[in-house]
Amino acid sequence: MLAAVAGGSASNVVCYLAKGDVALSISMTMVSTLVGVIATPLLCAFYLSETVSVDTLALLLSIMQIVFIPVALGFACKFFLADFANKAEPLIPTFSVLTILLIIAIIVALNADRLLDVGLITLIAVILHNLSGLAGGYYISRLIGLDIKQSQTIAIEVGMQNSGLGVALATQFFSTTAALPGALFSVWHNISGSLLASAWSKKRASLEYLLKDEESILPPK
Repeated sequence: MLAAVAGGSASNVVCYLAKGDVALSISMTMVSTLVGVIATPLLCAFYLSETVSVDTLALLLSIMQIVFIPVALGFACKFFLADFANKAEPLIPTFSVLTILLIIAIIVALNADRLLDVGLITLIAVILHNLSGLAGGYYISRLIGLDIKQSQTIAIEVGMQNSGLGVALATQFFSTTAALPGALFSVWHNISGSLLASAWSKKRASLEYLLKDEESILPPK
């Protein structure tokens, strides 16, 4: 479920902090979110149907309600109620973070009695999933000829999923235990993304400083 959802909006913030290609990051998030309305139910049916029953149509309708309709309403609000949207916009990130934290707290609390049994193995799986996405996104994009900045951006996009959507769908269609990986991922991918952004940002800043220093000592043309 976690692997089947689209890229998360937190990746755009991490990309900005990493001094990556923010326009590419936002474009990838937008496209994957729109494609995910159809792709996520199909991928879930493909991956999960052998072990659990998956209602593909119900999944599609839920994603439409959770993703597509709010996005459409957001665009409409921005267009028709621009003044209100501009005033509310600074509050939205804080509200979103608090909502995600509340969801994580609820999922962890509901699984408190099973954390010792499934918590560690789930956390290991979550970390491996995130790291494989980051590494795969970076090295595959480098192999096909993209530059470092673009590859770093793609790594962040591939490694950071919309875990909030994964949690919501897992809770609705399966169980609160099935939502635990998404809840843990919500915490972990922000930690790994922030560490990666800090390292890449410092490396890029050092490279830019060296280039400027080199240009300053070159004789004028």
